[in-house]
Amino acid sequence: MTESRTIFQTNPKSLAELLRDVRSGKIQLPDFQRSWVWDDERIRGLLASISLNYPIGVLMMLQTGDEDVRFKHRPLEGAPTPTTDPEFLILDGQQRLTALFLSLFQDGPVKTRDAQNKPVKRRYYFDIRKALDEDADREDAVVSISAERVVKNFRGEVVADYSDQEKECVAELIPVPLLLDTNRLYEWQRLYWTCIPDKHQERFDRWIRFSKEIVEQFQGYQVPVITMLKGTPKEAVCQVFEKVNTGGVPLTVFELLTATYAAEGFELRKDWDERYAKFKARNVTRAVGNTDFLMTVSLLATKSAGRAVSCRRRDILDLSLEEYRRAAAEAEAGYERAARFLINQGILSAHDIPYKTQLIPLAAILATLGDSWESDSARQKLARWFWCGVFGEMYGGSVEARFAKDLVEVVAWIRGEANSPSTVQEAQFFESRLLRLRTRNSAPYKGIYNLLIKEGGLDFRTGEPIRDGTYFNERYDVHHIFPEDWCRSRGIEPRVYNSILNKTVVSARTNRSIGGKAPSDYLERIQRAQGMSDERMDEILRTHLIEPECLRSDDFDRFLELRRQALASRVEAAIGKQVQRDLARSLEAYRAADDSDAEWDYDVVEEDVVA
Repeated sequence: MTESRTIFQTNPKSLAELLRDVRSGKIQLPDFQRSWVWDDERIRGLLASISLNYPIGVLMMLQTGDEDVRFKHRPLEGAPTPTTDPEFLILDGQQRLTALFLSLFQDGPVKTRDAQNKPVKRRYYFDIRKALDEDADREDAVVSISAERVVKNFRGEVVADYSDQEKECVAELIPVPLLLDTNRLYEWQRLYWTCIPDKHQERFDRWIRFSKEIVEQFQGYQVPVITMLKGTPKEAVCQVFEKVNTGGVPLTVFELLTATYAAEGFELRKDWDERYAKFKARNVTRAVGNTDFLMTVSLLATKSAGRAVSCRRRDILDLSLEEYRRAAAEAEAGYERAARFLINQGILSAHDIPYKTQLIPLAAILATLGDSWESDSARQKLARWFWCGVFGEMYGGSVEARFAKDLVEVVAWIRGEANSPSTVQEAQFFESRLLRLRTRNSAPYKGIYNLLIKEGGLDFRTGEPIRDGTYFNERYDVHHIFPEDWCRSRGIEPRVYNSILNKTVVSARTNRSIGGKAPSDYLERIQRAQGMSDERMDEILRTHLIEPECLRSDDFDRFLELRRQALASRVEAAIGKQVQRDLARSLEAYRAADDSDAEWDYDVVEEDVVA
């Protein structure tokens, strides 16, 4: 039986003690925490809650001093630069504790934002009369005033002035920072009693009540604190931060690792920015994110170290700086090779990559293979694995385990040390999928687009290879072959004419020349305008797996049937295995079926799920 160990403790601490620890540097922030962002209204609400002794939530901190969990740290907003290392780091409660420190423990104005989200500087006061009014909302008793301590009207004229202590006392507005500063509070109190001689007793009585109902609440306020103790695993820190942090923005593994390496003097973000500049310049790899890169690094590092190959969060967090530096250089080279591979497969931009997640194992595989990936046999196997992943739709959902298997199995396969990898063996493509692919949200939809470019698709109007036009920034996309207007006018179902079977890759200018006319009409107009023969146009159409005679005779059903066969054959060639011919019914039956017919109900939106 495994012995359990408590990794946290819970106990309350006084607000005054917490703020003193912030000022001394005993409490600081881990560097992965975001900046302070609270607005004026939230600050006033927080101060009002404390004055009523309402709970303001639990603070969560991490005890420092663990050599295995070290983060770069920084002081809270407005706190002095500390001369010592912190004893505790704030995991949850940064916004609240910073707001309280700025409003209660510093004399200068607080930099915050107004209701219109504009940056402003505010000083905070309690209106003594409103605070003691049982019918008033306590939040109305918390007053924020400009940094100059004056109130102006819309013409910029001063209508109220609280710029010195006597004016504050006369107006019965006490600065919030005095509530936890006994010496200054006593001085202000004496002036408050005496500044209007004929109201000395009235003010004395009011002050006694204010002191008991408001001041004592601040001075005795207790905040519940959960402290994660030394020895807490780094992964647990990351997970706890994500689950409890009230900022609502998930902490990425990149940010946590950045803070870890910063403690060793290494700037991970700068290192990544330099590498990403190269990825971005190649366009096709510009979609690679910093977490994607770390996953590739983890795959390579764990393999190199002889550990179980993995790129899960905890494996990334366990990467030593030395392991990162070594594997990051390999990963960068892997992504450079991946760019060459993708372009060779007809994928010319990041926007057109079927599964961006598939780049993670692809780069790791290419990094491991080194220059040996350039042989024809290696390229053929790598392409087959890639297209099996795309058309088998193997990279949706949580796929970290597949990444690890891919690296081990594909490399062994290419080197002749093992049979085909799981991704190749498990991939299946059903012919009926061609009828359901309607938008580029689906990986196979993009895959068809890519294959048409790879196999030398030519533009209808210019006869130029689409690959060349894309290189020179011609705008290409997938457009209808039989135009929508023409299809609608003949009662063809949208789910039929919007499928990939009735779409191909053409330039924006060519698409405009097609318009909504019948294919026989727009072909004739394009040929006449371009001085193009029937033979040349037929040649161009066949590069898109289109039977020319079907377009010249406007035979939609025949076109659809022949293109279905042609695209299925093209997918078969890409994945190196037979497509499942599962269309038992004719296309005419499909077109006539009701949407309620489950077998033919293909109005499902396809989406890639990125891990």
